[in-house]
Amino acid sequence: MNITEKILARASGRQRVAPDDVIFANVDKVMVHDVSGPGVIKVFDKLKKQGVSVDKLWDPTKVWVAEDHFVPSADKVSAENIVKLSNFTKTYGIEKHFKYGMGQYGICHTLSHEEALVLPGDVYVGGDSHTNTTGALGSFACGLGHTDVAYVLLNGKIWFKVPHTLYFKLNGKLPEHVMAKDFILKIIGDISTEGGAYKTMQFGGSGINEMSVESRLTLCNMTTEAGAKNGIVEPDQKVIDYLTSRGAKNISLVNGDDDAEYEKIYEYEGSEMEPIVAKPFSPENISIVREAPSVELDKSYIGSCTGAKYEDLEAAARILKGRTVKIRTEILPASISIYKRAMENGLLKIFLDAGVTVGPPTCGACCGAHMGVLAKDEICISTTNRNFPGRMGHVDSQTYLSSPLVAAASAVTGKITDPRDLN
Repeated sequence: MNITEKILARASGRQRVAPDDVIFANVDKVMVHDVSGPGVIKVFDKLKKQGVSVDKLWDPTKVWVAEDHFVPSADKVSAENIVKLSNFTKTYGIEKHFKYGMGQYGICHTLSHEEALVLPGDVYVGGDSHTNTTGALGSFACGLGHTDVAYVLLNGKIWFKVPHTLYFKLNGKLPEHVMAKDFILKIIGDISTEGGAYKTMQFGGSGINEMSVESRLTLCNMTTEAGAKNGIVEPDQKVIDYLTSRGAKNISLVNGDDDAEYEKIYEYEGSEMEPIVAKPFSPENISIVREAPSVELDKSYIGSCTGAKYEDLEAAARILKGRTVKIRTEILPASISIYKRAMENGLLKIFLDAGVTVGPPTCGACCGAHMGVLAKDEICISTTNRNFPGRMGHVDSQTYLSSPLVAAASAVTGKITDPRDLN
């Protein structure tokens, strides 16, 4: 069995599972945020009216809550949702509630690893489609809808169909000017946004072994854009060190068998990778940066669960140091812990000296909700994960997806720019 199959076999109490098996799996961790949380509360209210007991959760210690999509509160509704979430966590005794304005908080898919909330081998579900991100730690991580999350909260288990697995093998290290974001955009361009539909996308090979944990997180994050059920990387010593440094204990690794089977294997050479952008209006609409349209940009955005980890901020700082941005540029670290680290190591000064606006952790601009939405006809280059019409603001705006290196280089020139081509 491969790693996903092994995790699901353990969780369902079976010796073995195979693709297309339908199983009932015990869940190890579950997450909701300030958008999915109120949706789950509505399901609870409906169940209560139907006579179903919702007096207690199966295990509040395995539940955690993030405030990230509409913080700081964008309007009265979002402010009220935060209150609903606070009342919910008090009622059910959920202690892991990361509140905006009270120390550590951030984007849910960042907190999962920054706070070591999920461990290798876990079955982790969240009320958000990009829960796939955390599979980079060697867990089975996927997003669920409100009703399914409500069921998990009450029962501690949920059904899955065991997915078929696509294996993406990277041979050799990526060049310095290429990031994990470029690699996953290349993959999505190759297989399309439907190519991973209800499949596992597993990453391996010497190039993945060379990658940092944060780079692997970027890969798994955007398996969602290929339609995948989950993304995953086999855990190694880097994962153990990463989680241990964040307070995790009793880490045990689950790895696939040497004779594990995959539906299809895709192979890439690291040395051949180039900086890439995804043009409007799909992550599969890719182009090598040097062949991208020479459009005048209005904004560069470096943020989100995809592109604002500490490693991403470091990459942007390498480009922006000693330079000045030519267009409106916003950098929002993905959590307060990352924000503090960036401050302590001088990255925030580099950004501010370059003319960048540095903001608080939030999903607001990424999902076109607040904190920097695009106007009609504006064009943005962004480290986020989606670029369909209206994703980051007006339906007639345009978003190009890129790595932090490309987004920072483009901020300096005002046009889509390969970081190697800066003067």
